[in-house]
Amino acid sequence: MNIFRHRPLGLLAPALLIAVAGCSTADDTSGTVAVPRPDAKTAPLCRNLHQVLPGKVDGQRRADPRPRSDYTAGWGNPAIILRCGIVRPPKMIDPKVAQGDDPNAIAGGVDGVDWLMEKQGDGTWRFTTAGRRAYVQVLLPKKLSGPDDSAQVLSDLAAAVRKAVPTGLASMTG
Repeated sequence: MNIFRHRPLGLLAPALLIAVAGCSTADDTSGTVAVPRPDAKTAPLCRNLHQVLPGKVDGQRRADPRPRSDYTAGWGNPAIILRCGIVRPPKMIDPKVAQGDDPNAIAGGVDGVDWLMEKQGDGTWRFTTAGRRAYVQVLLPKKLSGPDDSAQVLSDLAAAVRKAVPTGLASMTG
């Protein structure tokens, strides 16, 4: 079931106000990121996405993390991190999220791309595409703390996601 089909996109503005209280990558200082292992159907979509990603996001220049991969990208330092071909987040099938009863997971959309916004244990947030044939995850560094920051990041990435990752059901395994 697509949890976003019945969720109003008007939830995005309040969600972004909550979400930007502090966003971070798993390790802002290492410059390394766990590389996803997408399946055979997902990998070409992620490689296509890698080719069309913008050179700047939220005014930050592209600075891809290590190890270099067609499944990861980054901008700035500390980096905004994108990972394509991740495994479906468990919250995407959680009935509490679908009903709007989980304050740590909120559905919303930006510029034609639906996102699951999840609050992490350390208070940061991650964003994962929904309703696309590949799961694309975006992690923001703590320095992006204003409501316009996360909205701008997702807006800057939306055209590339729409172009490279068609709508539909993603593989459960990435």
